[in-house]
Amino acid sequence: MEHRQLGKDGPKIPVIGFGAWPIGGGMGQTEDETAIATVRAAIDSGITLVDTAQAYRTSEETVGRALKDGYRDRCFLATKVSRDYSRQGILSAMDESLRKLDVDHVDLYQIHGWNPQYPIAESMEAMARLQEQGKTRFIGVSNFNAGRMQEALQAARFHSNQPRYNAFDRQIEAEDIPFCEGAGIGILAHSPLAKGLLTGRYAPGHRFPEDDERARMPRFQGETFAQYLAVAERLKAVARDKGLSLVQLAIAWLLRLPTVTCVLVGGKDPDQVREHAGAAGVKFSDEERTRIEAILKDAPKG
Repeated sequence: MEHRQLGKDGPKIPVIGFGAWPIGGGMGQTEDETAIATVRAAIDSGITLVDTAQAYRTSEETVGRALKDGYRDRCFLATKVSRDYSRQGILSAMDESLRKLDVDHVDLYQIHGWNPQYPIAESMEAMARLQEQGKTRFIGVSNFNAGRMQEALQAARFHSNQPRYNAFDRQIEAEDIPFCEGAGIGILAHSPLAKGLLTGRYAPGHRFPEDDERARMPRFQGETFAQYLAVAERLKAVARDKGLSLVQLAIAWLLRLPTVTCVLVGGKDPDQVREHAGAAGVKFSDEERTRIEAILKDAPKG
């Protein structure tokens, strides 16, 4: 597994990480035994960064069970405060997460999103306090744009931002990626498969069960869904020419940018995470990049 440095002075982490939202039940239920086996298969495959959050339903408890039997020692463990970003809210959320994960510290603690209700200086000072207490080794933010990262940096130094980034969602390329590069902030890209649009596993008209969040998302309905899948099918041909699956192509394409430290990919069974590991180390020629860009121009906007 390839590793990259997190920010300008952070630790080396794997370029592919395990995103634990799906095993928390947000995209349909996963049996506990399967979820635990999936986390362990990821770590065994070199995907040793595991990212969860306070808001990921039952994810933290499941990850905690998966990290027994020596797996915690092999894992770079990240979680996020997701609700109350006041000083006390952050301190309490950390204690709650440590209890659910059944660990005495995490490796990376992140603010899950921007909420103007809470002064960012107060939030970041609380995060820095947790770092001083040894409850987290590093701190970061998630879903912050360049302006918000700049404001956060005025209160405390942090190592990472975790934005949504995939071949269909490229908004961060204009300002946020250049800002991170200049400020020495690592990027942990979430949703690299666009919640399944870049997997090649669905056909137009597919209906998601009611306990799956995609059942209510416009992207996964009607003609819009069909258009995304048509573009993904063309990308699959590029992947085939490189001896990759579409999933591996989608992950590797994000890693073409050195500022992207790690791509966080969700998985619901061990075979999926083993497939993800095969995206590490893939390089693209100029011709392949041009071909991919031409295909992506036909993706629905928004």
